[in-house]
Order: sequence, then C-alpha cells, then structure tokens
Amino acid sequence: MATIDPGADPADPTTELASRRTGMSFQRTRLSADRTLMAVIRTSLALISFGFTIFQVFKKLKDIELLKSAAPALNFGLALVSLGTAMLVLGIIYHIQFMYGLRVERRRMAAADLIHAESVFPPSLTLVTALILLLIGGTAIVSMLFRIGPFG
Repeated sequence: MATIDPGADPADPTTELASRRTGMSFQRTRLSADRTLMAVIRTSLALISFGFTIFQVFKKLKDIELLKSAAPALNFGLALVSLGTAMLVLGIIYHIQFMYGLRVERRRMAAADLIHAESVFPPSLTLVTALILLLIGGTAIVSMLFRIGPFG
C-alpha cells in the first residue's frame, strides 16, 4: 500500500490526485451522515404519525361514547409519539456531533496540506427537516397532554 509523503511536492500529479480523493471522501462521508439522519427521520415520522393516529381515533371513539375508557390506547399513542420525538432528538444530537467532528478533522487535514479545503460544507437540509419535525412532534405531545394547540 502506497503512503503519501507529507514532504512530497504538491505539484506532483500523484499527490494532487490523492489529495482530491481524500477531499471527496469528506463529501461522501457528509452525505452518508445525512442519509443516516434521513433514516432516523423516517422512523421517527412513522412512530409520531402512527401514535398520533391511534390517539385521535380512540379519543374520537370515547367522545362519541362508543368506548367507556380509552386510556390505555391514548397512553399507547402518546408513548409512540414521545418515543418518535425522543429518537429524533438523539438522531439530531448524533448528527450534529458527527458533523462537528468531521469539520474539525477536515480543517486539521487542510492545515497540514493533506487536502484542498476548497469545497464547502453547506447547511444540511436534512437537519433543518429534522428540526422542523421535532417542533411538530413536540407540539403534538403538548396538544395530546393538555388538549390545546393545533392538534388538540
């Protein structure tokens, strides 16, 4: 396996090619982190929406007096929404920590002239989507618990 000599001539095509490959690997890793967060979003969205649906269906059945008590089903729906929201919080925290570490490593390698730091790391639209879903999940929990807000 060939190694890159840190004292190698930067104009050398081999060094330049290795530097570009390493720089592109950071972009692939960033996109991989976004895909991981998208998987968390999909699972969280499924839990939140399924839990909210269960909650609403049994609440309506209780309201029209078709059921005497719907407390277990309502609690189960609330638990699913809470689980989905908690999972989303953990996914967001993990994503932010991972991306911070990736940026630090990228800066370190750029300072050592091991990669070109020309490409930017744009804000993650996946993270923005996750934060919006977190807001919706939190609003749903508050609405379910206190019977207020847009979902109450």
